[in-house]
Amino acid sequence: MIVELIADVEVGGFTARIPDLPAYGEGETEDQAIADLKEAVKGYIETFGLDDAMSRILQPRTRDLDWDLAELAHA
Repeated sequence: MIVELIADVEVGGFTARIPDLPAYGEGETEDQAIADLKEAVKGYIETFGLDDAMSRILQPRTRDLDWDLAELAHA
C-alpha cells in the first residue's frame, strides 16, 4: 500500500494519507503520522466498512508521468 507523506514546512510535522481514502494522520515525525493514519483508517472501516475502503484503494486512479518539469517551466 502506498502512503503519501506531506511535510508541513511552516508549522513542522507531517500529514500521512492513502490516495483515494478520506482518512489522514498527523504527527511530528513520519512514523507518528503513519501511526495516526492507521487509527484513522480503522475508524473509517468501522464507519463505512471494509468493502468500501477496499473498493476505494483498489481502483487504479494514479499514473506515473515522465514529465521534465524544467522543460514545462520554460514552455
